[in-house]
Amino acid sequence: MNLSEQQKRTLLNKDRKERIVSPFEKVLSQIKMHTQLILTFLGVSLGILLGFTLRSANLSSETIMIISFPGDLLMRMLKMLVLPLVVSSLITGVAVLDPKASGKIGLYAICYYILSTILAASLGIILVITIKPGDKETKSEVGEGTAKSTITSQDAIMDLIRNLFPENLIQATIQQGQTHYTYEKSNSIIKSSNSSVLGNDNEKKKWNFKYNDNTNILGVIAFCVAFGMIISSMGRKAEILLHLFLVLNEITMKFVKIIMWYAPFGILFLVSGKILEIDDMGNTARKLGLYMITVILGLMIHCFITLCSLYFIITRKNPFKFYYGCLQAVITGFGTSSSSATLPVTFRCLEENLRIDSRVTRFVLPIGSTINMDGTALYEAVAPIFIAQLNGRSLNFVEYIIISLTATVASIGAASIPSAGLVTMVIVLQSVGLPVKDISLIFAVDFFL
Repeated sequence: MNLSEQQKRTLLNKDRKERIVSPFEKVLSQIKMHTQLILTFLGVSLGILLGFTLRSANLSSETIMIISFPGDLLMRMLKMLVLPLVVSSLITGVAVLDPKASGKIGLYAICYYILSTILAASLGIILVITIKPGDKETKSEVGEGTAKSTITSQDAIMDLIRNLFPENLIQATIQQGQTHYTYEKSNSIIKSSNSSVLGNDNEKKKWNFKYNDNTNILGVIAFCVAFGMIISSMGRKAEILLHLFLVLNEITMKFVKIIMWYAPFGILFLVSGKILEIDDMGNTARKLGLYMITVILGLMIHCFITLCSLYFIITRKNPFKFYYGCLQAVITGFGTSSSSATLPVTFRCLEENLRIDSRVTRFVLPIGSTINMDGTALYEAVAPIFIAQLNGRSLNFVEYIIISLTATVASIGAASIPSAGLVTMVIVLQSVGLPVKDISLIFAVDFFL
């Protein structure tokens, strides 16, 4: 039976009234949708507030350790998931993609990573030359450095290549190799016609390749990419094995969802504990304040201008919508200071919030969290020039180019853990003949940067 025009209008008005939602209900729905993001932001904010409030109490190191304990548990849980997540996501990401498609995506990703890292290092050099945070007067206030290193740039690059091909895959999951030198003293014997006389002691430099307790993530990634490519080439024969890694990836992501509800609580105490660990914040800020401002300004410009411009040029989309979808990963990264620990959260943000194809994220993210260290590259470009300014040494254009390139290479080799950039900074300093011992001058502000 056909409805009259009046009845149609009545039904239409009724539907419109039912669709009207009050402002309070809209706010409530938004809060429900972004509960974890809001809680994570509150965790960081309250952690900063708690840390600065408790500084006046002059707490003992044991008390600070107890306050940091919930944050330590969060770091342990997130790092626990990194290895199964990297293995399962990379193998499935490479295996399910067409070989041509995976090669194309990989080429685009690596080109973007190298470009953004070089831009970050170049920006850092421009800012530190313009602002000039270091001078001889600052050196007299800060003092002399005490750090020592015998590792050369050549050793660091060769270690990077060695770690790409681990001799033991199980060992690679818990240890990473690094060059070490030992010195052995030997007495030289001077022979004469009548007798033998002991001469001066000679030190003999001996090369060793030792393993440290740190996951060799580059070696694991290299193996997983090759493993996934072989699974893809085998076709139906390897379907069972592919299904195993797909299920492992789903299980790991379910773990991530559970841990994310604990994350705000853990980040609160993690941030407050880091603030309490700083010995003399006022004195440190007075001595190295301009250096900190230079690095932070560089990071802000790179994040909100350089990367946004690259995103807009390539995709013709609003970069801030993308940032909004990744906000929880950004806040977690700020609290944990580790790209590896943030990797599980980044997967969840990209796949659930931004609806990016999981085949792409599984392939690109594990590699990106290891070699795309823009912040480390900028930091490692600023610090050597700052140290050169402290020592009253002027660098030429060629040395600036060397710093830019070595900072890029060193950031790729940096482990995705807190303070890893300080270790690889030795490469950059030695490339232009700057004193390695002065690295210790910036230890105090490394957590902030």
